[in-house]
Amino acid sequence: MLTHVFSAATHGVDAYIVDVEANLDSQVPSFTVVGLPEGAVKESRDRVIAAVKNTGLYFPLRRITINLAPADIRKEGSAFDLPMAVGILAASEQAVSENLPHAVLVGELSLDGSLRSVPGVLSMAVTAKREGKRMMIVPSDNVQEAALVEGLEVYAAKNLDEALDILANPGGHVPHSLNLAEVFARHVDDTVDMFDVKGQQHVKRALEVAAAGGHNVIMIGPPGSGKTMLARCMPTILPDMTLDEALAVTKIHSVAGQMEPGQALIATRPFRSPHHTISDAGLIGGGTYPKPGEVSLAHHGVLFLDELPEFKRTVLEVLRQPLEDGRVTISRAATSLDYPAEFLLVASCNPCPCGFFGDASGKCTCTPQMIERYMSKLSGPLLDRIDIHVNVPAVPYKELAADPTGERSAAIRERVNRARDIQAQRFREREGLFCNARMVSRDLRTYCRIDDQSHELLRMAIQKMGLSARAHDRILKVARTIADLDGSNQVTARHVAEAVQYRSLDRQLWLR
Repeated sequence: MLTHVFSAATHGVDAYIVDVEANLDSQVPSFTVVGLPEGAVKESRDRVIAAVKNTGLYFPLRRITINLAPADIRKEGSAFDLPMAVGILAASEQAVSENLPHAVLVGELSLDGSLRSVPGVLSMAVTAKREGKRMMIVPSDNVQEAALVEGLEVYAAKNLDEALDILANPGGHVPHSLNLAEVFARHVDDTVDMFDVKGQQHVKRALEVAAAGGHNVIMIGPPGSGKTMLARCMPTILPDMTLDEALAVTKIHSVAGQMEPGQALIATRPFRSPHHTISDAGLIGGGTYPKPGEVSLAHHGVLFLDELPEFKRTVLEVLRQPLEDGRVTISRAATSLDYPAEFLLVASCNPCPCGFFGDASGKCTCTPQMIERYMSKLSGPLLDRIDIHVNVPAVPYKELAADPTGERSAAIRERVNRARDIQAQRFREREGLFCNARMVSRDLRTYCRIDDQSHELLRMAIQKMGLSARAHDRILKVARTIADLDGSNQVTARHVAEAVQYRSLDRQLWLR
């Protein structure tokens, strides 16, 4: 007898429906899984047999063939355990099969028949709704995540027996419901705040400009000057997260297996801080079975690279595509995957190998050659994609000992939100453009017109102060953001002058 049970699998950050076909023949007992199954899928045979028997059901001693269609896509993971077991039981007439055409089943089976969570359930639920399925049965730990999709009846099953009962009598069970707006509203991250950072007012201003315009930023300063703490506060001043952004972030983290059991939604902007020993695949994604990397896990949030020159040069160079395109493309012989990677890069570095070049303490022991070699690890093409360079000096003891006096993150975020609203209105007819940092040359000619005084200031900055030509566009973009923060339609010389200050790595001062 042949039965069809529908499941789902992820491909990149999206999912597709998998038709789990179970066929029983009256021949020598065997259990075969076809349809390009990987290791975890092949091992499902032993889990399914043990789970069915330990649930108190009869496992048919017949030739069993499971086909996972479409058969031209590799299947991985353990999410097919539940649909395979249900398919075998339905084919042997131990389970009711009337509701199978309308349901999607996912879940990993333990040997005792209980269900364990699987990654990517949100993407699977979205696909199930899109494909016209009426109901979905998932492990209890995944039900909050799946219930985010409105219009789909989502049922939580603790074990195989409960899943069979739901299929036989869905009216006797209550589908899980979730107030999406309530879940989204109660996620507030108050663990860090700009108010707690003592001193560094000019750095806070630079980070505010970066958040308002979506500009990447690098902080240069000695150890202990507060670079890491400032970076950790960055998500708290970014624009308020929208529901669509939260769903996009949740899908990525779900596919990567980064969701906590029972967690429904990631409603705070991500902050990712990988160690400098990270590999190329760890940063941008990939591997034997491709998974999202740190740049995708930081989607709509902050990617913090501490001690930037310590990262391997090859790792830094692979950042160029996601910084430019906002996406990562991972190509393999059998397939090509796209992962979203719209993040704000916050990097930090010391001004020299010992970290104290230019510090008032005078403790630097580095030679000019050592400093030049150290800073040369940051390639021009990478720095070309970082709009704001800001120096972070050591905080004097007087400021450390005093009580905090700065603004709270909420007040800064209000100004950032107003600036982003101005940009959204300005770019309303430009599809895909949502912040100043994403403007291209033709946008600069339209939106960043400056007067003669500003032109003269910019010319002097490039010719007299040693600024590179590539800094020209970056300065105009940052100046446009500063003007937005001021609520000004016109970019003035004052805005350009402040933007010029944020190009310290372009000035040839490090070796003087």
